[in-house]
Amino acid sequence: MADYRLIADRLAAEVAAGRLKPGDRLPPQRAFARRHRIAGSTAARVYGELIRRGLAVGEVGRGTFVRAARPPVDPAPAEPGGARVDLALNFCVLPDQPALLAPGLDRLVRHGLADALTPVGVRGTPEARAAVARTLARGGWTPDESRVLFTGNGKQAVAAAVAALVPVGGRLGVETVTYPVVKAIAARLGVTLVPLPVDDAGVLPRAIRAADVRAVYLQPILHNPLGATMPDQRRAELVDTVRELDVQVVEDAVYAFLGPDLPPLAPERTTVVDSLSKRLAPGLTVGFAVPPAHLVDRVAAAARSGGWTAGRFALAAATEWLTDGTVDAVVERKRVVALERQRLVRDRLAGFDIGADPGSYHCWWRLPDRWRADTFVAAAARRGIAVTPAAAFAVVPGHAPNAVRLALASTSTPVLTAALDVLAALAEGGPEDEQVD
Repeated sequence: MADYRLIADRLAAEVAAGRLKPGDRLPPQRAFARRHRIAGSTAARVYGELIRRGLAVGEVGRGTFVRAARPPVDPAPAEPGGARVDLALNFCVLPDQPALLAPGLDRLVRHGLADALTPVGVRGTPEARAAVARTLARGGWTPDESRVLFTGNGKQAVAAAVAALVPVGGRLGVETVTYPVVKAIAARLGVTLVPLPVDDAGVLPRAIRAADVRAVYLQPILHNPLGATMPDQRRAELVDTVRELDVQVVEDAVYAFLGPDLPPLAPERTTVVDSLSKRLAPGLTVGFAVPPAHLVDRVAAAARSGGWTAGRFALAAATEWLTDGTVDAVVERKRVVALERQRLVRDRLAGFDIGADPGSYHCWWRLPDRWRADTFVAAAARRGIAVTPAAAFAVVPGHAPNAVRLALASTSTPVLTAALDVLAALAEGGPEDEQVD
């Protein structure tokens, strides 16, 4: 049997020599196997090895392509990079937001600092639970205050929920493209992610039936990265499915405050996770988890054992802002800004295949056929603009749509306008116009 690694080495040499260029499509695996007189399984391992080395990328329904040399960004960015214009990360802070937050901090320092310096448990304080319950209420659903739990941020709330619901070695269903941090959380917890196919309406209920999972992680409102909100009929079908199969749901609602007023999918079996990172700012955040009554103790124990509980000072500050109306005021302003920026996207990227809810702070750009996502990301980076390739969100490595996500929150409107114009002009052309080293 041929050693697939030696064959991969030869192809890697072809890439290094420039005989295989970024964007070149590799032959179908069956044709490759015939050409090299190897088994189909060996051809699959060769392609998998090229993807593992970062030399190729697979696109669902399109094939496997040579990847752009020297990718300019981490495929799953977790902190700001060096690009002049950051459309990869959504850090939304209004220009006058510090002034809005200052009075709450001043009251805390003058009247509550002594308490804020003491420890606090995962259940927080009565005042914090009441404030969060009011803030998270939506679509006729108001969480029971006794079920509100606190973590340091939204990522930790997700981790606590997954740890509580899925044992080591267990399976968690997720959309085929999902919030990248969930992949890292699952890897650290020893949980296997099961990709659930989606269509324009969201995850397919029949996919959950076929998945053999005990829990699913979903983003039904303003999905990240797709920017879409699940329509009513799909929501109803999904609720029926998880109830029939006795599947637990982790619903990530971190962007839901910008979307339509809808309740959790199936409240009696859904753990809602949320935070203040998007409502306020990533550096001023507290995470929330609201499990069903029978799971509160389990999620609380997971948060404690993982070291994921909130700090008392952050919790006290958040309580001030939640109760004095500051969060509500900031949220209303951000909703207006998000609507304006989506209108800007529709104007500047008119004619392209853009997907997003009108109130979302990000959008999903299905690129023209002449572009591959990784070559487009590289070309944008050479113009000082950071965008995120679909590969960052794909659950199965090497199997990503030919798309990029644009984050719209982290830069000013004039800078965003100019960047969108640059990207539109870039997309109108093609990779052949680029000088790729």
